[in-house]
Amino acid sequence: MTAFRLAPAIVDAFPGTLIALVTASGLRGREAWPATDAAVADLELGLADGSWEPAGETDPRIGAWHAAYRSFGTNPRRVRPSVDALGRRLAKKGALPRINPPVDSYNAVSVGHGLPAGAFDLDRVSGDVAVRRADGTEAFTPLGEPDTVEAPEPGEVVYADDEGVLTRHWNHRDAHRTRVTEDSARVVFVLETLRAEDDGALLKDAAEELRGLLAPHADLTAVHHVGAAQPEAVL
Repeated sequence: MTAFRLAPAIVDAFPGTLIALVTASGLRGREAWPATDAAVADLELGLADGSWEPAGETDPRIGAWHAAYRSFGTNPRRVRPSVDALGRRLAKKGALPRINPPVDSYNAVSVGHGLPAGAFDLDRVSGDVAVRRADGTEAFTPLGEPDTVEAPEPGEVVYADDEGVLTRHWNHRDAHRTRVTEDSARVVFVLETLRAEDDGALLKDAAEELRGLLAPHADLTAVHHVGAAQPEAVL
Protein backbone atom coordinates (compact mmCIF):
# COMPACT_ATOMS: atom_id res chain seq x y z
CA MET A 1 0.00 0.00 0.00
CA THR A 2 1.03 3.60 -0.64
CA ALA A 3 0.23 6.53 1.63
CA PHE A 4 -0.37 9.99 0.19
CA ARG A 5 -0.06 12.85 2.65
CA LEU A 6 -0.06 16.62 2.84
CA ALA A 7 2.85 17.95 4.89
CA PRO A 8 1.78 20.18 7.81
CA ALA A 9 3.54 23.16 6.22
CA ILE A 10 1.38 22.78 3.10
CA VAL A 11 -1.82 22.59 5.15
CA ASP A 12 -0.76 25.71 7.05
CA ALA A 13 0.16 27.70 3.92
CA PHE A 14 -2.71 26.48 1.72
CA PRO A 15 -5.56 25.52 4.06
CA GLY A 16 -8.05 25.23 1.20
CA THR A 17 -6.15 22.40 -0.44
CA LEU A 18 -8.27 19.39 -1.35
CA ILE A 19 -6.92 16.55 -3.48
CA ALA A 20 -8.93 13.70 -4.97
CA LEU A 21 -7.00 10.46 -5.51
CA VAL A 22 -8.68 8.20 -8.04
CA THR A 23 -7.09 4.75 -8.09
CA ALA A 24 -7.40 2.11 -10.80
CA SER A 25 -5.95 -1.39 -10.67
CA GLY A 26 -5.97 -3.97 -13.44
CA LEU A 27 -6.00 -1.07 -15.88
CA ARG A 28 -6.18 -2.02 -19.57
CA GLY A 29 -4.72 0.86 -21.54
CA ARG A 30 -4.39 -0.87 -24.88
CA GLU A 31 -8.07 -1.47 -25.58
CA ALA A 32 -10.48 1.03 -27.12
CA TRP A 33 -11.84 3.68 -24.71
CA PRO A 34 -14.88 5.08 -26.59
CA ALA A 35 -16.20 7.16 -23.67
CA THR A 36 -12.86 8.93 -23.32
CA ASP A 37 -12.72 9.55 -27.07
CA ALA A 38 -16.22 11.04 -26.86
CA ALA A 39 -15.34 13.23 -23.87
CA VAL A 40 -12.35 14.70 -25.69
CA ALA A 41 -14.37 15.22 -28.88
CA ASP A 42 -17.16 16.99 -26.95
CA LEU A 43 -14.69 19.50 -25.51
CA GLU A 44 -13.17 20.18 -28.90
CA LEU A 45 -16.63 20.57 -30.48
CA GLY A 46 -17.75 22.94 -27.73
CA LEU A 47 -14.68 25.07 -28.30
CA ALA A 48 -15.21 25.07 -32.05
CA ASP A 49 -18.89 26.12 -31.87
CA GLY A 50 -18.31 28.68 -29.10
CA SER A 51 -20.49 26.99 -26.50
CA TRP A 52 -17.58 26.38 -24.12
CA GLU A 53 -14.05 27.59 -23.51
CA PRO A 54 -11.27 26.53 -21.11
CA ALA A 55 -10.86 28.42 -17.84
CA GLY A 56 -8.23 31.15 -18.15
CA GLU A 57 -6.04 32.88 -15.62
CA THR A 58 -8.80 35.36 -14.70
CA ASP A 59 -10.95 32.46 -13.50
CA PRO A 60 -10.73 32.06 -9.69
CA ARG A 61 -9.92 28.35 -10.07
CA ILE A 62 -6.80 29.20 -12.09
CA GLY A 63 -6.06 32.45 -10.27
CA ALA A 64 -5.66 30.61 -6.98
CA TRP A 65 -2.92 28.48 -8.52
CA HIS A 66 -1.17 31.54 -9.93
CA ALA A 67 -1.13 33.07 -6.45
CA ALA A 68 0.20 29.85 -4.94
CA TYR A 69 2.97 29.60 -7.52
CA ARG A 70 4.05 33.18 -6.82
CA SER A 71 4.11 32.45 -3.08
CA PHE A 72 6.85 29.84 -3.55
CA GLY A 73 8.83 31.84 -6.10
CA THR A 74 7.53 30.51 -9.42
CA ASN A 75 6.33 32.88 -12.15
CA PRO A 76 3.04 31.28 -13.27
CA ARG A 77 3.09 33.01 -16.63
CA ARG A 78 6.41 31.38 -17.48
CA VAL A 79 5.85 28.08 -15.66
CA ARG A 80 2.12 27.52 -15.77
CA PRO A 81 -0.09 25.26 -13.66
CA SER A 82 -0.89 22.16 -15.70
CA VAL A 83 -4.57 22.94 -16.27
CA ASP A 84 -3.73 26.49 -17.35
CA ALA A 85 -1.13 25.27 -19.85
CA LEU A 86 -3.44 22.56 -21.16
CA GLY A 87 -6.37 24.95 -21.58
CA ARG A 88 -4.22 27.48 -23.43
CA ARG A 89 -2.95 24.74 -25.72
CA LEU A 90 -6.49 23.60 -26.45
CA ALA A 91 -7.67 27.15 -27.14
CA LYS A 92 -4.76 27.75 -29.53
CA LYS A 93 -4.76 24.44 -31.42
CA GLY A 94 -8.43 23.50 -31.15
CA ALA A 95 -7.53 19.98 -30.02
CA LEU A 96 -6.21 18.20 -26.97
CA PRO A 97 -3.05 16.12 -27.33
CA ARG A 98 -3.70 12.38 -27.61
CA ILE A 99 -1.20 10.50 -25.42
CA ASN A 100 -2.86 7.24 -24.37
CA PRO A 101 -6.38 6.48 -23.04
CA PRO A 102 -5.66 6.86 -19.29
CA VAL A 103 -3.81 10.17 -19.80
CA ASP A 104 -6.40 11.41 -22.30
CA SER A 105 -9.08 10.67 -19.69
CA TYR A 106 -7.57 12.82 -16.96
CA ASN A 107 -6.70 15.56 -19.45
CA ALA A 108 -10.34 15.75 -20.55
CA VAL A 109 -11.62 15.88 -16.96
CA SER A 110 -8.95 18.40 -15.97
CA VAL A 111 -9.63 20.97 -18.67
CA GLY A 112 -13.36 20.30 -18.59
CA HIS A 113 -13.57 21.22 -14.89
CA GLY A 114 -10.72 23.76 -14.68
CA LEU A 115 -8.79 21.65 -12.17
CA PRO A 116 -5.15 20.49 -12.33
CA ALA A 117 -4.73 16.76 -12.82
CA GLY A 118 -1.91 14.25 -13.07
CA ALA A 119 -1.18 10.58 -12.54
CA PHE A 120 1.48 8.24 -11.19
CA ASP A 121 2.17 4.62 -12.07
CA LEU A 122 2.05 3.08 -8.59
CA ASP A 123 4.35 0.25 -9.62
CA ARG A 124 7.06 2.87 -10.21
CA VAL A 125 6.48 4.81 -6.98
CA SER A 126 9.02 4.19 -4.21
CA GLY A 127 7.49 4.24 -0.73
CA ASP A 128 4.96 6.85 0.29
CA VAL A 129 4.17 10.15 -1.45
CA ALA A 130 4.11 13.56 0.20
CA VAL A 131 3.07 16.98 -1.02
CA ARG A 132 5.72 19.11 0.64
CA ARG A 133 8.29 21.83 0.11
CA ALA A 134 11.54 20.88 -1.62
CA ASP A 135 14.75 21.33 0.39
CA GLY A 136 16.95 21.88 -2.68
CA THR A 137 18.78 18.54 -2.56
CA GLU A 138 16.25 16.39 -4.43
CA ALA A 139 16.53 15.17 -8.01
CA PHE A 140 13.84 15.46 -10.67
CA THR A 141 13.86 13.97 -14.17
CA PRO A 142 11.19 15.62 -16.37
CA LEU A 143 8.65 13.62 -18.32
CA GLY A 144 10.03 12.81 -21.75
CA GLU A 145 13.60 13.77 -20.79
CA PRO A 146 15.09 10.65 -19.19
CA ASP A 147 18.66 11.99 -19.39
CA THR A 148 17.87 15.32 -17.70
CA VAL A 149 18.23 15.87 -13.95
CA GLU A 150 16.93 19.03 -12.28
CA ALA A 151 17.01 20.22 -8.68
CA PRO A 152 13.82 21.95 -7.50
CA GLU A 153 14.36 25.21 -5.67
CA PRO A 154 14.16 25.18 -1.86
CA GLY A 155 10.60 25.98 -0.81
CA GLU A 156 9.06 24.91 -4.12
CA VAL A 157 6.00 22.71 -3.57
CA VAL A 158 6.45 19.22 -4.99
CA TYR A 159 5.10 15.72 -4.87
CA ALA A 160 7.92 13.43 -3.73
CA ASP A 161 8.44 9.78 -2.84
CA ASP A 162 11.40 8.05 -1.19
CA GLU A 163 13.44 8.15 -4.39
CA GLY A 164 12.91 11.71 -5.60
CA VAL A 165 10.56 14.38 -6.85
CA LEU A 166 7.49 13.31 -8.84
CA THR A 167 6.24 16.76 -9.88
CA ARG A 168 7.76 20.22 -10.05
CA HIS A 169 6.05 23.50 -9.13
CA TRP A 170 3.28 21.48 -7.44
CA ASN A 171 1.56 20.41 -10.68
CA HIS A 172 3.44 22.00 -13.56
CA ARG A 173 5.23 18.89 -14.79
CA ASP A 174 5.40 15.21 -13.92
CA ALA A 175 8.47 13.02 -13.61
CA HIS A 176 9.58 10.52 -16.23
CA ARG A 177 9.98 7.64 -13.78
CA THR A 178 6.34 7.43 -12.71
CA ARG A 179 4.81 8.31 -16.10
CA VAL A 180 1.60 6.54 -17.10
CA THR A 181 1.75 4.45 -20.28
CA GLU A 182 -0.61 2.06 -22.06
CA ASP A 183 0.93 -0.73 -20.00
CA SER A 184 0.50 0.87 -16.55
CA ALA A 185 -1.67 -1.50 -14.52
CA ARG A 186 -1.90 0.30 -11.14
CA VAL A 187 -2.36 4.04 -11.34
CA VAL A 188 -3.36 6.87 -9.03
CA PHE A 189 -4.91 9.88 -10.74
CA VAL A 190 -4.77 13.21 -8.91
CA LEU A 191 -7.22 16.13 -9.13
CA GLU A 192 -6.59 19.27 -7.08
CA THR A 193 -8.09 22.50 -5.85
CA LEU A 194 -6.86 25.21 -3.49
CA ARG A 195 -10.44 26.39 -2.90
CA ALA A 196 -12.09 23.51 -1.06
CA GLU A 197 -14.90 25.67 0.30
CA ASP A 198 -15.83 26.96 -3.17
CA ASP A 199 -14.83 24.07 -5.41
CA GLY A 200 -15.01 20.99 -3.20
CA ALA A 201 -18.21 19.75 -4.85
CA LEU A 202 -16.74 20.43 -8.29
CA LEU A 203 -13.66 18.40 -7.39
CA LYS A 204 -15.74 15.48 -6.17
CA ASP A 205 -17.87 15.56 -9.33
CA ALA A 206 -14.71 15.60 -11.45
CA ALA A 207 -13.30 12.63 -9.55
CA GLU A 208 -16.46 10.62 -10.12
CA GLU A 209 -16.45 11.56 -13.81
CA LEU A 210 -12.87 10.36 -14.12
CA ARG A 211 -13.71 7.19 -12.22
CA GLY A 212 -16.54 6.60 -14.69
CA LEU A 213 -14.13 6.82 -17.63
CA LEU A 214 -11.68 4.44 -15.97
CA ALA A 215 -14.05 1.83 -14.55
CA PRO A 216 -14.91 -0.03 -17.79
CA HIS A 217 -11.19 -0.59 -18.36
CA ALA A 218 -10.08 -1.56 -14.84
CA ASP A 219 -10.67 -4.39 -12.39
CA LEU A 220 -11.13 -2.02 -9.45
CA THR A 221 -11.46 1.73 -8.94
CA ALA A 222 -11.78 3.88 -5.82
CA VAL A 223 -11.73 7.54 -4.78
CA HIS A 224 -9.93 8.95 -1.72
CA HIS A 225 -9.47 12.56 -0.59
CA VAL A 226 -6.79 14.36 1.35
CA GLY A 227 -7.09 17.87 2.72
CA ALA A 228 -6.77 19.90 5.89
CA ALA A 229 -9.27 17.76 7.78
CA GLN A 230 -7.74 14.46 6.66
CA PRO A 231 -4.17 15.01 5.42
CA GLU A 232 -3.36 11.35 4.69
CA ALA A 233 -4.91 8.52 2.71
CA VAL A 234 -3.63 4.98 2.28
CA LEU A 235 -4.28 3.56 -1.19
